[in-house]
Amino acid sequence: MKYGEGRYGAAGYGLSDAGPGGDDARPVDLLSRIPPQWRGSEEMQALQGVMGWQAGRLRAWFDGFARQLALETATWGLVYWERAFGLESDAGKTYAFRRERVKAKLRGAGTTTRQALVNVASAFANGEAEVIVYPEEYRFVIKFVGVKGVPANIKGLEEAVVEAKPAHLAFSFEYLYNVWDNLAAVTWTEAGSSTWDRLRIL
Repeated sequence: MKYGEGRYGAAGYGLSDAGPGGDDARPVDLLSRIPPQWRGSEEMQALQGVMGWQAGRLRAWFDGFARQLALETATWGLVYWERAFGLESDAGKTYAFRRERVKAKLRGAGTTTRQALVNVASAFANGEAEVIVYPEEYRFVIKFVGVKGVPANIKGLEEAVVEAKPAHLAFSFEYLYNVWDNLAAVTWTEAGSSTWDRLRIL
């Protein structure tokens, strides 16, 4: 008799409470690791089934925990990353949004320099950015040159810049859009299927 065919195996023990990373929990087949003469015993199947699910849950928990140690794969562990960098945690935001905020903090850690601001802006823009400083006017401009239009997470970037910049400096954003000459190769048919906002960032 194979594991899972008995009454206990059909019950799906542990499926409803697998813990962190528990959606990935799968039972470990312990029955195949014991002497063959014991595998037909219902008691042994039940015992190995319990221990197999517990081992599977534990392995899934460790796998899930390990993912929280890397920012790119962290999910429920993002709250600890945010706490470490003094960021307010908002579970209503997407994981991508929250990761970008932490990345910006990582890139902007230490003394705030022009390059630090470039790093912060690039993290949010998912592309290249420039910072133009006007020292006599106590302000700077963040110009997006690697992506057209307004970056999706512009609000998060604004918050990150406020947190990173010296308090006495003002700042603004400059976005990149198409001009008419850039659209010379676009046919009327192609243009007709797009909105004006879409054409501005093609």
